[in-house]
Amino acid sequence: MDTNHYLLTSVWRLPVEPLRVYRLLRDVERYPQWWPQVRSVRRLTDHSGELVIRSVLPYRLLLTATEREQDEAAFTLTADLTGDLVGWSRWTVHPEGTGSRAVFEEEVRPAKQLMRRLAPVARPLFLANHAAMMRAGRRGLRRRLADPA
Repeated sequence: MDTNHYLLTSVWRLPVEPLRVYRLLRDVERYPQWWPQVRSVRRLTDHSGELVIRSVLPYRLLLTATEREQDEAAFTLTADLTGDLVGWSRWTVHPEGTGSRAVFEEEVRPAKQLMRRLAPVARPLFLANHAAMMRAGRRGLRRRLADPA
């Protein structure tokens, strides 16, 4: 097993229609307003931005996300990632009953040397850190969706 290869999937069930979920997920610059672990987002170009992420473990990740696909008809957002992690991430929103199912997929490798060296023993901690971040993101988005403003 390659301890420095991560293929991650999270599923968020949300009580609102897919278009509303998709549009909130597309607005990456506002993630820090509802996703506590996304500490900051800075637009670089019309199709890229820099994100600072920090979850439970005491390290931060600096990522550049570059839009690969934005398809409102298919409710799909895909970005290439560089920086402390290298790979891609994708959101796909599906109708489910009267609400939505947002699927987050990510395939990455750490570029940060410390993460690479620690991976053989720290991989379970990295995965738990990611899971905690995704749970907090789901809770934050649910609160944001409940806000009528």
